[in-house]
Amino acid sequence: MENIFNNSDGGIGIYFLVFLFLLIGAVAKWRLFVKCNQPGLASIVPIWDLVVTMSIVGRPKWHAWFFVIPVFNIFFAFKVLIELAQSFGKTSVVDYILVVVLNILYVFNMALAYNEIYHGPVYGQSVNQIKARASQFAH
Repeated sequence: MENIFNNSDGGIGIYFLVFLFLLIGAVAKWRLFVKCNQPGLASIVPIWDLVVTMSIVGRPKWHAWFFVIPVFNIFFAFKVLIELAQSFGKTSVVDYILVVVLNILYVFNMALAYNEIYHGPVYGQSVNQIKARASQFAH
């Protein structure tokens, strides 16, 4: 009997892993949206999720169009991920690296951890303002 995870055409193992990551990502994003007082359903609707993400970080909704611009969309995605982390009071360089490199897992942690609190939108604020607001939530 042939191993389904190790056959010549890649097997269904790869598909299973991709499905697992997509499922974890969907659950994480749904829970994160709910934690930010946004509709969870928006997390699985393709364009709506970008618009809601823009409102979570405080950007104008039309900034979602920046994801259509080739090459710039990569930079912009990293910027929005960092702003998302800042919206939860994460302001260290380590947090910025983790949210970019381990995106799904980092968002999953922010979404499911009880001690992670949404502090509000951060767009247009300095890091010092974000840190000051985060210290208010710490008490």
